[in-house]
Amino acid sequence: MSSAIPLIDTLRALSDPTRLRIMRLLASMELAVGELAQVLGQSQPRVSRHVKILCDARLAERRREGAWVFLHAVGSQSRGAGPLVDAVAHLLATAEDSDPAFAGQCAEDRAHLDAIRAARQAHAREWFDRHAAQWDQLRSLHIDDGPVESALAELLGTTAGQGDLGRLLDVGTGTGRMAELFAHSARRITALDHSPDMLRLARTRLQHLPAGKVELVQGDFAQLPFAAASFDTVLFHQVLHYAQAPEAVLAEAARVTAPGGRIAIVDFAAHDREDLRTQHAHARLGFADAQIAGLFADAGFEPQAERALAGKELIVKLWTATRRSGRTQA
Repeated sequence: MSSAIPLIDTLRALSDPTRLRIMRLLASMELAVGELAQVLGQSQPRVSRHVKILCDARLAERRREGAWVFLHAVGSQSRGAGPLVDAVAHLLATAEDSDPAFAGQCAEDRAHLDAIRAARQAHAREWFDRHAAQWDQLRSLHIDDGPVESALAELLGTTAGQGDLGRLLDVGTGTGRMAELFAHSARRITALDHSPDMLRLARTRLQHLPAGKVELVQGDFAQLPFAAASFDTVLFHQVLHYAQAPEAVLAEAARVTAPGGRIAIVDFAAHDREDLRTQHAHARLGFADAQIAGLFADAGFEPQAERALAGKELIVKLWTATRRSGRTQA
């Protein structure tokens, strides 16, 4: 039996201006329902009703993460979806291009969303600066560093300092521990962090390495200050859960990864520890395997290997993937 939604039901779902605004916001990113409520200036119960209508029409899908609910647009490759969803996306994009009033509203919504996320990111940066000196200790509260580092080295083929990571980008380097660990297996290391305090600690930690081996760069993982295909290996060690938009972060990682290059992510498996969001500035409560697989696929990575490590309370996951060959973005 076909699971396609009748056209009339799809059109009814799109018959409200608020739902049109939601669909344009979801066109490029997954959003928390609470974020939508803030952007739209409506109560969360009211926005939830709009979300239910879009989900019932299979134009959007929910994903629960702890106490938060995230929403993303359905694509034609999603299970149970048909080509109509792509036609809807094209129609709304065309409408924004041709209708000045609708375009203005969409631009205002995106600017409001950017302001909300910028405020959260500023809060996270302040948290990092306050806790920079205790960062290594905080990171190891949920699992000891040793097993994680050994598993990561094994997956990357650098056990006992062997292997060749080529040009390594350590995203969110923190105190520089990963850069130090893989210094002997990389031709050159770029250690990036948004926090000046973290970079000062990393510079002290890495000062024993040969001149020119490591470059420390202040920057944002959603807007990497590097040319396309600049790196052979990109590493996210307990960093991705701070991303408001992980899909945008991985798209940037793909842009700067050379075809055939690798990405490695170390992070928590999906969990429900809300205190990590409220007290430790986590934007995401870990990641499910299917979620990472989807992020890899959308960014242009081919999954390679994964590993699960039981921690003190949470499970730590390691995922690796290879950048597909093809034209990289400039």
